[in-house]
Amino acid sequence: MGALQGRIAWVTGAGSGIGQAAAIALAREGATVVLTGRRKEPLQQTAATIKDDGGKAVVRPGDLMKASVVGRIATDIEKAFGRLDILVNNAGLNITERSWRQLKPEGIDLVIEGNLSSAFYCATAVLPMMRRQKGGVLIHTASMAGRVVSPLSGTAYTAAKHAVVAMSHSLNMEECVNGIRSCVVCPGEVATPILDKRPVPVSKEDRAKMVQSEDCGDLIRYVACLPPHVCINEVHITPTWNRGYVAALQQAHVGAGKK
Repeated sequence: MGALQGRIAWVTGAGSGIGQAAAIALAREGATVVLTGRRKEPLQQTAATIKDDGGKAVVRPGDLMKASVVGRIATDIEKAFGRLDILVNNAGLNITERSWRQLKPEGIDLVIEGNLSSAFYCATAVLPMMRRQKGGVLIHTASMAGRVVSPLSGTAYTAAKHAVVAMSHSLNMEECVNGIRSCVVCPGEVATPILDKRPVPVSKEDRAKMVQSEDCGDLIRYVACLPPHVCINEVHITPTWNRGYVAALQQAHVGAGKK
């Protein structure tokens, strides 16, 4: 019997990447997983993988950038199951026009709403359930862009992910008295479809060296399986072959050669 037998988990952005991997990992531990994302077909594919593996999954598509949609899905979860034990706040997006020279209001709105507003909407929607049951864990996918400012991820994405980190810590400050825990996961480069939005393409060779979606999914599973008295506030997961470190080393060697 899995450690999450009888638990209910809601995973957003569950149609691909980290969300899909997390949903599969949680289901293997026995959780019934509610899958949400904007597109129904990828969610159905995730659900089919879970069910083929003997797990339980329910598809609830929706645009999480709309608070009314988030509220409706949370209400559906409460009506169907009477509780929610785990929220994996994973939905997110980025754009190719990332620099200040390129940013336009519609791009800013899309990134902030897709990464930050949606996370707030989901958290506020599930907290009443978790308060009533005196327990629950919220796991948010942020990014190392939420800790380090660099041009790579873009200004809007970096600002949004910094805010997600702050959001998670503030949840622990207020909700610890209700037995509710919040963990923010800050991945470095992960080989997910979001890389396709990079202004500079990433090679297959580099993607193979990155953290994989399944690595993050297993980390999320681990956090979800911890006993109620344990809270991992924040965790970083990065590739061993860290392209930022490698570039800095190469630059240092070039500089040393000029002396």
